[in-house]
Amino acid sequence: QVQLVESGGGLVQTGDSLRLSCVVSGRTFSSYAMGWFRQAPGKERELVAAISAGGRTSYADSVRGRFTISRDNAKNTVYLQMNSLKPEDTAVYYCAARSAIRATYDYWGQGTQVTVSS
Repeated sequence: QVQLVESGGGLVQTGDSLRLSCVVSGRTFSSYAMGWFRQAPGKERELVAAISAGGRTSYADSVRGRFTISRDNAKNTVYLQMNSLKPEDTAVYYCAARSAIRATYDYWGQGTQVTVSS
């Protein structure tokens, strides 16, 4: 059973920074591709950033240049560094894991709230 636990959300002001963390249980973390998603009220869930097992990263256009995804395989942890936060970044942020051979994310965390005030 793979479990994901996010932390690091909170209430910040426009222009501030936050770092989200997601700890993944299990011995095969290094083989998973990881993603950070977010869902704002009334909106569909969107993929914000992703990192492959090999460390290749990708970003949504709305966060490129402001957010950085990284992973520490020794700690079974994936991070999302969020800089220059904007009110439109307000959402519940979820981390997710998928096996390298699958196209869909199979494992999800419970989510952490990020609120950016103007």
